[in-house]
Amino acid sequence: MDYSELNKIVEDANHIVILQADNPDGDSLGSALALEAILSELGKKTTLVCAIDIPAHLKYLNGWDRVVKEIPNNFDASVIVDTSTESLFENANGTQGMEWIKTKPVVVLDHHTESPGISFATVEVNEPVVATGELIYKIAKKLNWPLPVDACEMLATSIMSDSLGLTTDATTPESFRTMADLVEAGVDMSKLDAARRELMKKEPELIPYKGDLLNRVRFELDGQLATIGIPWAEIEKYSPIYNPTMLVMDDMRMTVGVKLAIGYKIYNDGKVTAKIRCNYGYGIANSIAEHFGGGGHPYAAGFKVLDGTSIEDIKKRVNAKTRELLDSLNTKETKQ
Repeated sequence: MDYSELNKIVEDANHIVILQADNPDGDSLGSALALEAILSELGKKTTLVCAIDIPAHLKYLNGWDRVVKEIPNNFDASVIVDTSTESLFENANGTQGMEWIKTKPVVVLDHHTESPGISFATVEVNEPVVATGELIYKIAKKLNWPLPVDACEMLATSIMSDSLGLTTDATTPESFRTMADLVEAGVDMSKLDAARRELMKKEPELIPYKGDLLNRVRFELDGQLATIGIPWAEIEKYSPIYNPTMLVMDDMRMTVGVKLAIGYKIYNDGKVTAKIRCNYGYGIANSIAEHFGGGGHPYAAGFKVLDGTSIEDIKKRVNAKTRELLDSLNTKETKQ
């Protein structure tokens, strides 16, 4: 692909905003931090922006604390990483900062090839690679951008995050070659993983809470779907130290007979969010999420409902869509 338009925007800008959506994950933060390191080597000033606090489980990534919530009022261009869906900027949309973004050149770097796109983008680079980090590496090599070790570490983190350790079906031989190049460039994977594991240690009070959550897990659709609901009081109490949903998501997903797990969060303003994780062979997470205005990957996706619909009604609709998709998969398998 020709990246000349992207390159010109970067060359012409002195100050570049690197913007993540309101659902930061290992790919978006890793990509943002890698891009910050690359652009700094190119002599550019950068500002990292995400409209919500960086989740605790991502704070093992060196530089997370440089991410600010407010878009500055003086910059030349912006790069949006790991999203091409405007609905994921819920907290930023309508702000003065987002209006400033729209008046400047906007580059979108993403790998969600089925997303609807960003209407105000100047150039969108959207390629079917396993992670945005892999796309940034590809662009950097093509344009001869510098790749300092700290950038390579963040690119490796990005790729490992979205590929679930190079195990998803979106992982390609090129993904492995990219990881090999990054390790050859000086990335110490054991060091990065040790930092992640250290941060993943849980506060003692979370252990009995996890037990309570496991007692509340519900198995639906003949045991194919595991769900948990997190009320506002628990979100408020536990989120500062750990994401409650992720405390039990793997346990739910790794139960015999379960094809996918969904964690719902119910906020005090009526908002409901859903995090979806699927087991191998049942990659329908993105289809469920997109049906409800969200997005993501086949094996990891999410959505939010803001119109005050009750959690009971949302679950009924999600279960119906999930059953439809699972039945479709089963029909295809039978025909084969």
